[in-house]
Amino acid sequence: MMMSVPSLLSRRTRRGARLWCWMAALLPLWALAAVDDWAGRDEILRRIVAPTFPARDFPITDFGAVGDDRTDNRAAIAAAIAACTQAGGGRVVVPPGKFFCDGPIHLASRVNFHVSEGATVRFGTEPAKYLPVVLTRFEGTMLYGHSPRIYVRGATDVAITGRGTIDGNARETLALMKDSKARGGSGTLRKLGAEGVPVEQRIFGEGKWLRPSMVQPFDCTNVLIEDVTLRDSTFWVVHPVLCRNVTVRRVTVDSMNGNNDGCDPDSCVDVLIEQCTFRTGDDSIAIKSGRDQDGWRVGRPTENVVIRGVTMGSRHSGLCIGSEMSGGVRNVYMEDCTAESVSSALYFKGNVDRGGFVEHVRARRITIQQVRDGVVRFDTTYRAQDLRGGTTAPKFRDFVIEDVTCAESRSFGLSIEGLPGEPIRDVVLRRVTIAKAATPARITETDRVRSEAVMINGAPWSLEASVK
Repeated sequence: MMMSVPSLLSRRTRRGARLWCWMAALLPLWALAAVDDWAGRDEILRRIVAPTFPARDFPITDFGAVGDDRTDNRAAIAAAIAACTQAGGGRVVVPPGKFFCDGPIHLASRVNFHVSEGATVRFGTEPAKYLPVVLTRFEGTMLYGHSPRIYVRGATDVAITGRGTIDGNARETLALMKDSKARGGSGTLRKLGAEGVPVEQRIFGEGKWLRPSMVQPFDCTNVLIEDVTLRDSTFWVVHPVLCRNVTVRRVTVDSMNGNNDGCDPDSCVDVLIEQCTFRTGDDSIAIKSGRDQDGWRVGRPTENVVIRGVTMGSRHSGLCIGSEMSGGVRNVYMEDCTAESVSSALYFKGNVDRGGFVEHVRARRITIQQVRDGVVRFDTTYRAQDLRGGTTAPKFRDFVIEDVTCAESRSFGLSIEGLPGEPIRDVVLRRVTIAKAATPARITETDRVRSEAVMINGAPWSLEASVK
């Protein structure tokens, strides 16, 4: 019997609808496997262009600077920066020698602060010299506090370059403030942020001291930090906040004090970190976007970050996203990096006080020597002992981690722990080899997580079979 055209179309339509429903159900995992996971990286790199500067040099010695490691050269450096700005931009050059600076250096638009090979800029240690206060961010909360060693706000086209050394000279400062009545105050700041106290009233100047970052471009566009060596910081070392188009290239950070993260892009857009070496007292790279209510108020995610060719040898994590990520983090690409001895190689952390999201993260060709806590680690209950009763679960989704090798984990190979009602979603682990792990994995509260060619302790390992 011949079937009518309408009946044939109806059957085909129904069959097509069933096929589409079946495909849609599998789409999240299928899409992760089939699309070019790295196309977004190329788009980001096309947008990131390092600033250029007029071919004019302003040696600080022309303005009275003396490289004897004793003379205070702050005024001479400020005069060179002012002259460079008035001329329309160029390089402020620190020639070979040891130049002491008893207070902060504040840069400006179209200024390239160039520390020549053989030059050292060493900062003074007295916190009072880093006043008056400037608008800054401490652990994700806005305030007016002591100036970072090198600070610039609201500039366009600004750089720190050269093969010289910038010495924060922080250990003496930290020792000085250890028993001072002015030390601390982080809990007070967090309370002010949580209560929505206007930033203009959050003054942490004389009598109050929160460790400032070492290098902080704040609300700047077109930032370049290249070739310099940075050492001995009071706090986070390279800390761009609310910036756009940032390049951190061939920078060496050697700073082992507490909370000495190497580079912390904080509510920034379009960031390239490449060919750097981080040996620090905390994380090598930590991506941030504000903390708790104050992070939600600002509402600026960090997005479009490319990390490549980086060596990480820090006391804590290699790449860390969080824990101050209340504004969210998205579109992070990391490739061709090496981790030496770290606590975790790839660490993603948040809690119910901070909320926020981390999404679309790609990592590949990562070589790890040794970790203490986990090769890949998701932690949604970070510092649970300090929680203040929040109920906003962080969201972690869309991760592809592939071609990762690790010689040894003293703890977990993989630790992926979501929350009831808010699992870790859409994670692919592909060609991950962990030669030795004390415990292969700890997996709880996940959704659409898949492993492909994962080897732990010399044997094939199935992530799906380990989900609790």
